[in-house]
Amino acid sequence: MTEDGPEDAEEGLTYAEAGVDIDASEAATAALVGAVEGVEDESAYAGLLDVGDRYLALATDGVGTKLLVAEALEDYSTIGIDCMAMNVNDLVAGGVRPVAFVDYLAVDEPSEALAEQIGEGLAAGAKEAEVALVGGETAVMPEVVKGFDLAGTVAGLAPKDAVFPGEAEVGDVLVGFASSGIHSNGLTLAREAATREGAYTDAYPYEGYETVGEALLEPTRIYTYLLDHLRDLDVHAAAHVTGGGWTNLSRMGDFEYDVTDPLPAQDVFTFVQERGNVSDEEMHRTFNMGTGFVVALPETDAETLVAETDGERIGEVREGDSVEVRGLSL
Repeated sequence: MTEDGPEDAEEGLTYAEAGVDIDASEAATAALVGAVEGVEDESAYAGLLDVGDRYLALATDGVGTKLLVAEALEDYSTIGIDCMAMNVNDLVAGGVRPVAFVDYLAVDEPSEALAEQIGEGLAAGAKEAEVALVGGETAVMPEVVKGFDLAGTVAGLAPKDAVFPGEAEVGDVLVGFASSGIHSNGLTLAREAATREGAYTDAYPYEGYETVGEALLEPTRIYTYLLDHLRDLDVHAAAHVTGGGWTNLSRMGDFEYDVTDPLPAQDVFTFVQERGNVSDEEMHRTFNMGTGFVVALPETDAETLVAETDGERIGEVREGDSVEVRGLSL
């Protein structure tokens, strides 16, 4: 990330060493999908069901180990936003408008304070995403769950001609949209780094937050506001930058994604990298590094998108099979 960064430092943390092996996780997911027969049409981020003149789309996700930071700080007010964002953003990446959401809260013992704060976050996320909260489930399972877990499922609808093809094209321009920080991926590594020589309650060394924990809890940005703009343009594909960091761009097809002008990474990434001695490559393979959403589309449409939104041109699509960013080849 910086010339004097800790790329060559010994005992540098990796995501796998922190507890999450991305390759093993992807292999397990592939095994699960391969064992299920009769799966309907599936985009890169959501399942699509043909319901006549439209597609019904479904996506499900949770908040992950970010919950442990909330638990440590006893602040659960924003993780509902994370749960909403991680689901609705996946639909936006396919060109689908989210319409309804249900949540699932599993706890080892019931807590009114916990449920109330989570509910407030879900309501705030639903309002921002313009999604209806239509139900949910709370399960008390002391022998299965330690603490709590939060997940959700979103349903969306899209006219068939509104769904993005899902495949970028050589010559496409990449337009990036800033993240709000770490979002809800890579927290296993970020938590390990943050607590390596301190605690979540330590003073945050940069501006914007009082404590390290507050910086890690910054809620995931919601990108549903982009849909009206994207549907008016010839969008070929889009990527929600989640687990796997910048390698998510390859979900738009096997090309070289030449990111010549990446958006700046927030200070929280510098903090994690320095505290954990994490290499530049590991950071970009794990975190969004300042960019939470990327769109691939033709030059003229890209100029329109940049003019109408807060997106910025960050690169283009070429022949090849890699993601080139900040001197790295992922």
